[in-house]
Amino acid sequence: QVQLVESGGGLVEPGGSLRLSCAASGSFSSINTMGWYRQAPGKERELVATETATRGTLYGDSVKGRFTISRDNASKMLHLQMNSLKPEDSAVYYCRLLLVTISRDYWGQGTQVTVSS
Repeated sequence: QVQLVESGGGLVEPGGSLRLSCAASGSFSSINTMGWYRQAPGKERELVATETATRGTLYGDSVKGRFTISRDNASKMLHLQMNSLKPEDSAVYYCRLLLVTISRDYWGQGTQVTVSS
């Protein structure tokens, strides 16, 4: 059974920074894609950033230049460094694992990020 657990969310002032982490556990294929998504109240879940082997790193337009995704395959960890945070970044952030060979998705429970003065 694959499980994803996010951590690092919290309350931060505009212009501040946070670093989110996602720990993956269980047995799964190394052929996979991991990424971060977020969802704010009344809005659809949107892509924040993904880390892939074939296409490299992809970012949503609203976070380009401010967020950085990184991955450690050995420890099965995914991170998201968020800088220059804005109030519109407030959302629940979810870690996602895609097992490419069987097209199966796993999601974490999410971690709340609130950007407010």
